[in-house]
Amino acid sequence: MASLQHTNTIKHQILLGASLLEKVSDSAKLDAQILLSFVLNKEINFLYTWPDNLLSTEQLSAFNELVNQRVQGKPIAYITGVKEFWSLPFYCNPSTLIPRPDTEILVEQVLNISEEKFNERAINCLDLGTGTGAIALALASEKPQWIIDAIDYSDDAVALAQKNANHLGFNRVNIYQSDWFSNVEVEKRFECIISNPPYIDGTDIHLSQGDVRFEPLTALVADNAGFSDIEKIAKNALQYLSPEGYLFFEHGYDQGVQVANILENLGYKMVKTVKDLNLNDRVTYARASG
Repeated sequence: MASLQHTNTIKHQILLGASLLEKVSDSAKLDAQILLSFVLNKEINFLYTWPDNLLSTEQLSAFNELVNQRVQGKPIAYITGVKEFWSLPFYCNPSTLIPRPDTEILVEQVLNISEEKFNERAINCLDLGTGTGAIALALASEKPQWIIDAIDYSDDAVALAQKNANHLGFNRVNIYQSDWFSNVEVEKRFECIISNPPYIDGTDIHLSQGDVRFEPLTALVADNAGFSDIEKIAKNALQYLSPEGYLFFEHGYDQGVQVANILENLGYKMVKTVKDLNLNDRVTYARASG
């Protein structure tokens, strides 16, 4: 009996779960902790505080089921339905991409430019391809005076972004369906247009690896070696940017030079590419030529 109880402790189950997850995750122990804390409806700190607590049969069964889903490759965010971004909890589901830490670089650059160019005044901001709403709502949390539109082609994504806006209390963000600029009012002008668009080449081998296997291809893949949506947005954004407004892109690690070239060829000024924490090109932005 003592041996059985020992195997049912929080500490042992985390170790067991982590050993099973090592084949599919670079953060196996953390994954196991997240899944167990989800089952227990507790913060992760609880696991450290009470490592010898015993799990019930129901809790063990639920944890084993979630670990099995993760072993099959299902992303943590789709299992728990929640992902943290910008220190905010976002509901997630397979209709959208999972918010990633690299995208926080994009938010940081928008905020940096706003401080430098726009001070504290209210500006108009457009988030193209909002998904969960992570970018728009992170900005709303920092700049409540901004007038933010957030659009997505997918009705399911729009519903999810609106759910996140309601949950986080950022109800002033205007979230609606649009195929890029198709439903944006033609007379509107924005100081900031931001996008994390599809930018992966459809032949990229990474599409068959890791979490992206479970994410919507329409939010990942673009024609013309991954550049078609970036090109389309960059061209059409000129009609919607205010004089000296800024366009921001997140893009692939090896696309910085090409994205910069696209912007320069369209007449954008002050083009700059910023690296992520792994020192890969991640965000490129530029000022309209007005």
